Amino acid sequence: MFHVLTGVFVHESNTFKKGETRLQDFRDDVLDLGQVALDRFRGVNEELAGFMDVADEAGWRLTHTVSAHATPGARVAQEAFDHIAGLICDGARAHKDTLDGVLLSLHGSMVPVFCEDGEGELLRRLRAILGPDLPIAVTLDLHAMVTEAMVEQAQIFVSYKTYPHVDMRVTGAHAARLLDRTMRGEITPRTLRVHVPMLDEANAGRTDVPETAALYTRAAAHEAEPGILAVSVNAGFSEADIAEMGPTVLVTHDGQATRAAEIAMALAQTIWDQRGTVANTFLTPEAAAALALAHPAAPPLVIADYADNPGAGAYGDATALLGALLQAGAGGGAFAPMIDPEAAAELHRHGVGDRVTLALGGKCDASFGGGPLTVTGEIIHLSDGTYTGDGPILGGITHSWGKTAVFRVQGIDVLVVTLSGQMLDLQQLRAFGIAPEALRFLVVKSMQHFRAAYEPIAARVVVCDTGALATPQAHLRPYTRVRRPVWPLDREGFALSGGGIPG
Repeated sequence: MFHVLTGVFVHESNTFKKGETRLQDFRDDVLDLGQVALDRFRGVNEELAGFMDVADEAGWRLTHTVSAHATPGARVAQEAFDHIAGLICDGARAHKDTLDGVLLSLHGSMVPVFCEDGEGELLRRLRAILGPDLPIAVTLDLHAMVTEAMVEQAQIFVSYKTYPHVDMRVTGAHAARLLDRTMRGEITPRTLRVHVPMLDEANAGRTDVPETAALYTRAAAHEAEPGILAVSVNAGFSEADIAEMGPTVLVTHDGQATRAAEIAMALAQTIWDQRGTVANTFLTPEAAAALALAHPAAPPLVIADYADNPGAGAYGDATALLGALLQAGAGGGAFAPMIDPEAAAELHRHGVGDRVTLALGGKCDASFGGGPLTVTGEIIHLSDGTYTGDGPILGGITHSWGKTAVFRVQGIDVLVVTLSGQMLDLQQLRAFGIAPEALRFLVVKSMQHFRAAYEPIAARVVVCDTGALATPQAHLRPYTRVRRPVWPLDREGFALSGGGIPG
């Protein structure tokens, strides 16, 4: 019976965001130890569920340390990093004499306050305890920024192949099976990395865009080749300014270094060649509001506030789009979420049916997405914010917005929440009395993940750039760390490397 140590430490860090992601932010989302985490995530769309699937099949002895998730946000505070990494390392230290392997669910774009590479630092600490040879398998988000240090410290890497991410459990099982084969002595994996000098892939890894989806189709096809164990196309994360940011292709292989390099280089070259093929058409807030006003009835027009996506570390309180809707006189819709703990607390000091005037949103950084709006509205619903997802991403997983209110302003139901998060699931509205399919229009703060649950009920989906922190206009963010030249900040100065990819 193989003994495997598991751990989950997931954060996507927006280095342009004020403040720090602290330990309490993980507690507010997920910070579960041992069996509590195993019970919570068994059978759902999460990498740990895939780990458990394979552990059950293979008869492993599983020691789970911690599952830690926080909503994407500012750099991770040292106290939070050291505490969570310490739980994983303590588990490795306590069991190192009996361990046969380690299996980790990481993001790949975590930036602590004290270094640029949180995943590489965690893996370095583990290697110091476990030595150079024990097999370590890692799952990554499709938006990972994979560093050289990461692939030096672990043998196996498997990233998601879908965005929206509906294959997290499948990804976990893939990595776990490779670890099982490694522990049995069937394979001796290594991972090769190729980097592309871009902030991120042209469509941020969207697998509903044919040109981008083809990258993942090719990656899956290569995995059927002898000795090619996993091919991961990582789109990168343009909201994290680090030296090694950008798309990467990873090929985990068994003694097929030459073929692995050919595969990785060809996929990376395609990413570069397609750098100008952006699928989204970004509307201004005024243009989006005009469409909402003109939309006749349900099913709804769904408007994605791309730039204020909390899933990319944006503040989630931008007001530019809400202001445009109110100015246009568009009613019969909803707006979700407005992340404003101060407003949520104020509304909870009143009762359902009360009319209240308050400053809503725009409190974190008015220079990105607009300042506070003074509005008067009626409280329609008050809640502790708890909901259980039932869609393709969050199905079966319980989360909370914290203190939550539905605040109706000029015919728009605004979901005012305390805790950060993006729109992923219909229950994030239904649990609070909003029927999304019955609306004329619906604003969701999300870039892409919303599509899994909300596109099927929409008459049409459009995307808006409100100028918030995750704006697609990358030149508005002050990059200082990324290696230059880099696309699209630079349009010249790229030299061709031997493989043909600018380097």
